[in-house]
Amino acid sequence: MKQWVKVAQSKDFVDNRGGCVKIGDEQIAIFNFNKDEWYAVQNLCPHEQRMVLARGLIGDAQGTPKIACPLHKNSFCLRTGKHMGGQEEFQLTTYPIKENEGFVYLEIDL
Repeated sequence: MKQWVKVAQSKDFVDNRGGCVKIGDEQIAIFNFNKDEWYAVQNLCPHEQRMVLARGLIGDAQGTPKIACPLHKNSFCLRTGKHMGGQEEFQLTTYPIKENEGFVYLEIDL
């Protein structure tokens, strides 16, 4: 069953950078984009199978927020998890996320 889980304080995440939380065995990369847009994706790079996406470069491509893997610069849409170069086998899992009263929440299966 999915539930909203408080994972951190909002102030723990620097604007326009990534951070990571671990819930059970999963590492989830969290991004505070432009101070008011929050995104959460798997931290695991689907190409190299390394936990590095929270340290990637964030930006936008024609208004679409994206993360570029720090290893090979593969870019992924933060909204959908899709590879921005069209390689469907390199899709990221995304997680519903919200910020409320100074805390960040993820909706996850418990």
